[in-house]
Amino acid sequence: MSDVANDVIAIIAKKVRVPNHPKIELSDRLEDLGLESLDAVEMIFDLEEKFDIQIPYNANTTRTEFDTVGDVVGAIQKLVDKKNS
Repeated sequence: MSDVANDVIAIIAKKVRVPNHPKIELSDRLEDLGLESLDAVEMIFDLEEKFDIQIPYNANTTRTEFDTVGDVVGAIQKLVDKKNS
């Protein structure tokens, strides 16, 4: 797994509200991890700060465009690659 993926998963893991959740996998749904809308906003801020990127996000809606951990990793990887090219 890439460094970006590991860092994204570590940030998501800090927001998990499901007690005793096993290792986070790319296929895990954010909703199943217990992430609420405020958690998602905080997660986005943390990811932007960590990777020095801007994540398009509509603060007027409680729904994010990310359904799974893999969706988040893929989006962050694309933004990091774009920034570094």
